[in-house]
Amino acid sequence: MNGNMAVISAELARSHGWHDRPAFHAPTVSGPASSGSASSGSAVHTHGEVHAAGAGAAAVLAAAGVHPGARVLIALPDSLHLVTAFLGTLRLGALAVFAGPWQSAAEHAGVAAEADPSVVVCPPGLADRFAPTRVVTPDGLAAGRAAAGVQEPAAVPPDAPAYVQYTSGTTGRPKGAVHRHSDPLAYRRAMAETALRMTPDDVVLSVSKACFPYGLGNSVLFPLLTGASAVLWPDRPNVPGLVEQARRHRPTLLFAAPACYARLVAEGDAAAFRSLRAAGSAGEPLPPPLADRVEAFLGCPLLDGLGMTETGHTFISNTVTRRRRGTIGVVLPPYEISVRTPRGEAAAGEQGVLHVRGPSVLLGYHRRPRRTAEVLGRDGWLRTGDLVHVDADGFVHHHGRVDDLEKVGGVTISPQPAELALGGHPAVAEVAVTVVNGEVRAFVVPQTGCPASAELAADLRDLVRSELDVPLTPRTVSFVPALPRAANGKLSRLQLRDRR
Repeated sequence: MNGNMAVISAELARSHGWHDRPAFHAPTVSGPASSGSASSGSAVHTHGEVHAAGAGAAAVLAAAGVHPGARVLIALPDSLHLVTAFLGTLRLGALAVFAGPWQSAAEHAGVAAEADPSVVVCPPGLADRFAPTRVVTPDGLAAGRAAAGVQEPAAVPPDAPAYVQYTSGTTGRPKGAVHRHSDPLAYRRAMAETALRMTPDDVVLSVSKACFPYGLGNSVLFPLLTGASAVLWPDRPNVPGLVEQARRHRPTLLFAAPACYARLVAEGDAAAFRSLRAAGSAGEPLPPPLADRVEAFLGCPLLDGLGMTETGHTFISNTVTRRRRGTIGVVLPPYEISVRTPRGEAAAGEQGVLHVRGPSVLLGYHRRPRRTAEVLGRDGWLRTGDLVHVDADGFVHHHGRVDDLEKVGGVTISPQPAELALGGHPAVAEVAVTVVNGEVRAFVVPQTGCPASAELAADLRDLVRSELDVPLTPRTVSFVPALPRAANGKLSRLQLRDRR
């Protein structure tokens, strides 16, 4: 059997009768492709049309010099072009390397230097960044399909490298995690089937973009592997745009990070989301009071979970049938976890460092063997760096990350408890707590309509003091318009620590 994911997904569409069902709702007209400007309309593309376009894209890429084992750098906004470029690359047995179209020239140069691609697929406005590498534009990809014909798929084993996605870089230089052709089948079983019970009737709307692992699973892989459909939203995320997409497409599943949900509750229209049956949260801690407000606003369960670039998608999550407030959920099959302390395996309820093992754990970091060896044991266990404990019912409680631990007055603290306490305050849209010059400081983005004031700062400090240990009480509360974030939306603590 051919393990090529492009072949597997096409065969699923054929054998399950999805061929003529909607796969993607994508813009028909857009602004400059380099910016992903707002669309003026949308079209529905069926599973059959998408797989045919992917086969044609493979022929265009082959004519441009792509061969099995070569690398194709894809720097496109969420669009049908991104999907077909991805499927075309997989069909050739080449390696797809994702980059965000809104990343800086320096970031693009770094990815290109490490990937050394044969071809770059990007908007015309970005072409000069990748010279002298050959560039295929979205228009060229579409126009060339008719002339190039259909490319026969390469036969590859299931564990052959398929694509690379980069870590956020919030704690250091981004690393490219290499995933196999078979890895998406693990994401499907874990999140799509076990946690969400997805069906071909589902419509997915993801705030996270497809150049990032969470978005690739939500917006591309889940629809292709379950017969569902997804909204391909090219714009940079914003609340008015999210509300408009929800009104237009009536999604049943929504995926976003807690900071986005907080803004949505403060600024959005709840009526636009009445079609939802569930929503997923990932990327940062979800304060229980915020989760309560979001569930009331959306009118559906909000399922918190944990995934990472190195596993490709979510491996722990609350589910539509099993959830517990204040936890990140249960371990999803086919994954298993181990919680370890310096003395060995943690006892029941004891806090330790999370390790995970499963079929989608990365092959390694692209051209980073030393970094791979630091996180991936010989037995296949991946050290995630998350601090957790597991309760008697199997629910996992998250306590922050080892990288975020800091010392204050000789005491090691995690900022997460203070962030969760402050994030539950109705006047707080986003918050980060870190140590600057030996002092605990809180950086707060106020909710719309809640002006910054000395009184609010005092209330927030009193809130932490009343709920937590004294070392976690911020010495100062600074109100800021936005928190520094990486391209995928994750908080950049490095930038916060540099503030004076």
